[in-house]
Amino acid sequence: MRFWLLVCICGLAIQSFAQERVAEGVVFDKVTKERIAKVNIINLRTKQSIYNTLKAEFKINVLPDDKLVVSKLGYFTDTVKVPANNTLLIYLSPTAIQLKQVNIKDTLQSPYKRYLATKSEYSKAYGSNAYRDVLSLSPGSGAGISIDALWTSFSREGRNAQKLQGYIEQEYHENQIDFRFNKQFVANITGLKDPMLTDFMQKYRPGYYTVVNANQYEFIASIRANLKRYLRNQKAFSLPDLK
Repeated sequence: MRFWLLVCICGLAIQSFAQERVAEGVVFDKVTKERIAKVNIINLRTKQSIYNTLKAEFKINVLPDDKLVVSKLGYFTDTVKVPANNTLLIYLSPTAIQLKQVNIKDTLQSPYKRYLATKSEYSKAYGSNAYRDVLSLSPGSGAGISIDALWTSFSREGRNAQKLQGYIEQEYHENQIDFRFNKQFVANITGLKDPMLTDFMQKYRPGYYTVVNANQYEFIASIRANLKRYLRNQKAFSLPDLK
């Protein structure tokens, strides 16, 4: 009788030990150490598949030594073993190659060359009158009015030259943005492919100030932050359908 009682107790203990428990975890970017949301976690034993929360946290049923496959677009897939304490801190490596920081002036050299070539082509808009101040200084006579500058400001030809200068400057700014925020570079960072890639680049095109002043790490971080916003709501900033 005691023998069978002992067997039952051992059986219950083994069954209790073998029952599934809830493992908890958080997923991080291995490079930036930021939390990553919308990560897929699969238990290879049970085939249970879940996604972590927007806070990058997840809970999944496991047994000791279960293996979890963790995957997300733009990151290398990883397989982790559930530890004894059922708590996991998972770090995924991004598939995009981290580029070395470069000098922004060198990066924008090609657009600047085109800018100089355009200025040379439309040299009349950048003549000496284009840079004169309305107030002119004459030795011994103080400040006076510059007739040439007034002509540049108010004549039709002068106004057209100013408009042309503005257009050339704006084109230069857009070329700088296109040169740095190019399709191949953004695809490497985000892992997106067309048509999503084009849609993302149109909706989250950076400004001229960001392109000129951000270093390589800051620029990549801003693209990834915008990618998170885009994946949360791909319809944001979309134009309504024509009726």
